[in-house]
Amino acid sequence: MKAMLLAAGRGERMRPLTDHTPKPLLRVGGKPLISWHLAALARAGVREVIVNLSWLGEQIRAALGEGRDFGLTIRYSEEGTPPLETGGGIFKALPLLGPEPFLVVNGDTFTDVDLTALQLSATADARLVMVANPPQHPRGDFVLDGERLVEGDGPTLTYSGIGIFSPALFAGCTAGQFALLPLLKRAIAAGRLQGQRHTGQWFDIGTPERLEALNRRLARASHQG
Repeated sequence: MKAMLLAAGRGERMRPLTDHTPKPLLRVGGKPLISWHLAALARAGVREVIVNLSWLGEQIRAALGEGRDFGLTIRYSEEGTPPLETGGGIFKALPLLGPEPFLVVNGDTFTDVDLTALQLSATADARLVMVANPPQHPRGDFVLDGERLVEGDGPTLTYSGIGIFSPALFAGCTAGQFALLPLLKRAIAAGRLQGQRHTGQWFDIGTPERLEALNRRLARASHQG
């Protein structure tokens, strides 16, 4: 299985840290954030990763190269400026990802999700990893009803930014900048969006304060270990 690692965002809320360093190269636990994701993908048996690039993308390419240091083959999807948002970015990369289901990992997160546990059934266009609503997103995204994701009444969960997708989710799309959410809602309406809950570590590194808090937490854990 191939994977796409989303790394094209400007990181506006992380400024001034991201003025000269792309968000995926900010250091978490002593190494670039993107390195944690690449190591997890390699452990999951992924051998080819597509990384989308926009803001300061040349720095990411220079840092990762062809992926040999991670036991991976890395290919790049250049989006130009501005980036194409999540939906548009994945759609642009589909020729590199191929016809089979693929993993998607949002580079803005830090997590211990078991990527090997993600399997997509023939009756779904995507399966999302869902987590408890964080303080910055208390309303959540969708309701998990068994393995189905639905909209409506009930306790919500937040999409973690990690999932497995079929190219069929993007049927009818055209090139350009567009969000992923309308495609997920279309899949819900068709009964073709699945989900599973993750109760382990998950952090949305969206601000300098959250990055600092995560680094403190990792430092404490390292010291105690």
